[in-house]
Amino acid sequence: QVQLVESGGGLVQAGGSLRLSCAASGLTFSIYNMGWFRQAPGKEREFVAAIARSGRPTYYKDSVKGRFTISRDNAKNTVYLQMNSLKSEDTAVYYCAADRNIPTRVEESAYDYWGQGAQVTVSS
Repeated sequence: QVQLVESGGGLVQAGGSLRLSCAASGLTFSIYNMGWFRQAPGKEREFVAAIARSGRPTYYKDSVKGRFTISRDNAKNTVYLQMNSLKSEDTAVYYCAADRNIPTRVEESAYDYWGQGAQVTVSS
């Protein structure tokens, strides 16, 4: 049974930082591209970042470039999202997802497995 479990969410002031982690089990992690998506209240879920199975290349939503960094540790079956200089508009539930297809894609429909989500709230 595939499980993706996010952790590291919480409440932070604008300008602060958080690091999300997503631990995967039940799949061969190293052959999956991994992505982070988010859904703000009243909005559609949107792409945030993705990373290829080897760790390169990486992809980002324009509004998070230079502030967020996606990385992975295949030995630990974990993908991370380091979020710096957080803004109130980053407030959302953040989801990690796994995609076995090549190449790495940013479309939500491409992803096979999803975590349950982690709440990130940025206060202004």
